[in-house]
Amino acid sequence: MKVVDVCAFYAPKGGGVRTYVDRKLAWGQGAGHEIVVVAPGQRTCQEWRPEGGRIQWIRAPRFPLDLNYRYFADAQALHDVLDAERPDLVEASSPWRSASMVAAWRGSAPRALIMHADPLAAYAYRWFEDVADRATVDRHFDWYWRHLRRLGRSFDAVVSASASLSARLVEGGLGNVATHPMGVEPGIFSPALRDGDLRRRLLDRCGLGEDGLLLLGVGRHAPEKRWPMVIEAAISAGYACPVGLVLVGNGRERARIARHIGDNPHVHLLAPIADRFGLARLMASADALVHGCEAETFCMVAAEAAASGLPLIVPDRGGASDQARRGADLTYSAGNAASLAEAIERFGRRRAGSAIGSSADAPVRTMDDHFAALFAHYEKMRAPMKVAA
Repeated sequence: MKVVDVCAFYAPKGGGVRTYVDRKLAWGQGAGHEIVVVAPGQRTCQEWRPEGGRIQWIRAPRFPLDLNYRYFADAQALHDVLDAERPDLVEASSPWRSASMVAAWRGSAPRALIMHADPLAAYAYRWFEDVADRATVDRHFDWYWRHLRRLGRSFDAVVSASASLSARLVEGGLGNVATHPMGVEPGIFSPALRDGDLRRRLLDRCGLGEDGLLLLGVGRHAPEKRWPMVIEAAISAGYACPVGLVLVGNGRERARIARHIGDNPHVHLLAPIADRFGLARLMASADALVHGCEAETFCMVAAEAAASGLPLIVPDRGGASDQARRGADLTYSAGNAASLAEAIERFGRRRAGSAIGSSADAPVRTMDDHFAALFAHYEKMRAPMKVAA
């Protein structure tokens, strides 16, 4: 099967989406599928990947809110690529302009809308959380739900990576939602990588001894990640027990986050770790992953942490909450620093009393498992077309 993924969020310095797409290219090669990713780039060109598949870049302007990304601006150029590729199935990996372009394409191939983003949770719910509940925000942003319902009628499936997002999409009026949870890269993340010396060095950087609680946060420095809230909660919990927080990432909010940390010695910033095995070793060596964002569609970092045997402290809404299913994991009221601080303190007490369950033997869903299920779904979507032919 030839699948063309029109992926507006794919970029050279991308995060979770790039990790996901790169693995899909490699998996497709081994599974006998041809996968072409169409992405907005600096110039129009093709990039063949050694692991399999290729990227078809289309020249596009920079996205003004995040210069690491670009956006599709020429519908005809995109349609010309789709016409030339003659795919068996088309994916659109953004609910915005590129999805509308794919919906307007005159080709006959079935189409799947991949919900790699949850804009209302990332922006509107957060912006208005102090003045309105989610139902009220949904009513005022009904234009967005109308847009999604129109897209839903133009696509053969709307693919969601978490049960919580699927439930919201169905509640919003979409009738063709399919839940396909993602997974982690196989062969990378493992509790066996835990390194006591690394843990001691990180605690030392946070000005603490071995009896300290080492929390790890991983992700872009963006407003929806709520790192200032995480920092505030960790500092507050530190009055009850010694807490060190290591944050891995970068982004446009880095200066604000640094100001929020100030001179506090117990919070340490690390640059993004490009070495996936290095990140896996770091994850396995911390005491818990702490996450602030309730707008994740899947939360790859939480899945990677769980695969590393790391307990999770995550918000009670969004994709991260779907990952917190083990006895060692805790949730807190999303967006609430006091609730997060209480969860950290509770985790610290449980850890001190050796009451934290092991997650080393928890089953781990891999990306390959995800792609096998997703492409089996795609084959069923193509079946009526095969009969008609």
